[in-house]
Amino acid sequence: MTRYRAVLAYDGERFQGFQRQADGIPTIQGAVESAIRSVTGCSVTAIGAGRTDTGVHATGQVIAFDLSTDEWRHGADALMRAINVALPGDIVFQSLVSLPEGSSFHPRFDAQARIYKYHVVSAAERIPSLHRFAWQVRVPLDANALDAAANLMIGTHDFGAFGKPPHGDNAVRTIFHSYWERAAMPESAGAVSWRYTVEGDAFLYHMVRRLVGYMVDVASGNKSLAQLDRVFRGAQLVSNWTIAPPHALTLVQVKYNSSS
Repeated sequence: MTRYRAVLAYDGERFQGFQRQADGIPTIQGAVESAIRSVTGCSVTAIGAGRTDTGVHATGQVIAFDLSTDEWRHGADALMRAINVALPGDIVFQSLVSLPEGSSFHPRFDAQARIYKYHVVSAAERIPSLHRFAWQVRVPLDANALDAAANLMIGTHDFGAFGKPPHGDNAVRTIFHSYWERAAMPESAGAVSWRYTVEGDAFLYHMVRRLVGYMVDVASGNKSLAQLDRVFRGAQLVSNWTIAPPHALTLVQVKYNSSS
């Protein structure tokens, strides 16, 4: 049995998240497994590094699946080309390699870090070309407030205020990098593009969207940095803060050590 490792990119708009669901519900995992089955004639399980939410995109999702030499004899390059033909246009394999015999590589359990990016646009009027991939807010955002809020998140903390763990009740995570980048948008007068990057060892359910929403609450003046700090240290979910929408979130990269 050969284990294959792939990097996957997708536009998540029409999918109900990564994880396979009941028949008829479109998911990334379901579409990938269906494409592999159509190429090889075999049913496989595509294991993902992260279960992205409904509407979330990816440029660096990592998956793995197994095939025997009897099920595919033509090499990884030919397999990737065939799968990409079978996949819908909003999903593509960016790379595919076969791992050494006996490899136990697991995309989720072997991951050392994951990097997400979130795109926010501050603009008074709608920008139709961005509506699928950016969250538009109609008020200016304070750069100093965004920077200060992002810096709060760095380190090892209980992030229970930002989500629930997918398994168990341990909400402690380590954030390695957390920062905002600002760029003017000359094509739309007065508009500002804000891109948030966060890298961590793992994330809670809806954690990145809450991080972004809470920081935007502070940067727009709806909440204070002191309030954010109190909520953060309280480590309990709250209902009166913003959760950023999923369509502007992208899983950019999953990192592994050199032996994985």
